[in-house]
Amino acid sequence: MAKQYEYTAEINWTGNRGTGTSDYRAYARDVEVSAEGLPGIPGSADPAFRGDPARWNPEQLLLVSLAQCHLLSYLHQCAVNGVVVTAYADRPAGTMTVTQEGVRFTSVVLHPRVEVAEPGMVERALSLHAAANQGCFIANSVNFPVRHEAEVTVTVAG
Repeated sequence: MAKQYEYTAEINWTGNRGTGTSDYRAYARDVEVSAEGLPGIPGSADPAFRGDPARWNPEQLLLVSLAQCHLLSYLHQCAVNGVVVTAYADRPAGTMTVTQEGVRFTSVVLHPRVEVAEPGMVERALSLHAAANQGCFIANSVNFPVRHEAEVTVTVAG
């Protein structure tokens, strides 16, 4: 029998300027994203779609979801394979394409920058990104490629 996990969240539109969606320009795209017991996330549309640039848009949240899932999967792979990660940062980038069929993400590239404890761990640390990608629940759920351009360095003792 398959094991299932359930997730819930709440999205509340806060962009009614008084006349609702009476016109395309009459309303803000502002939302509040929340879940029980967690701080809220101010959301909006991408500024290209009349959104507020001071708020998170769904495209950024998709990138963050992919990058965070990869990070967590990668840390697990390293822990069970004897690689000691001392620092990890990423700057994911995605491409969304507009065609006659519609608008969709066509690729995401993660750029993990990893520090490991010893020089002998660098090669193994690089190779574990493939296993991390296979274990990432979010990457396994999207219909576009998620690539990795990883860099691994050794922590400098200070």
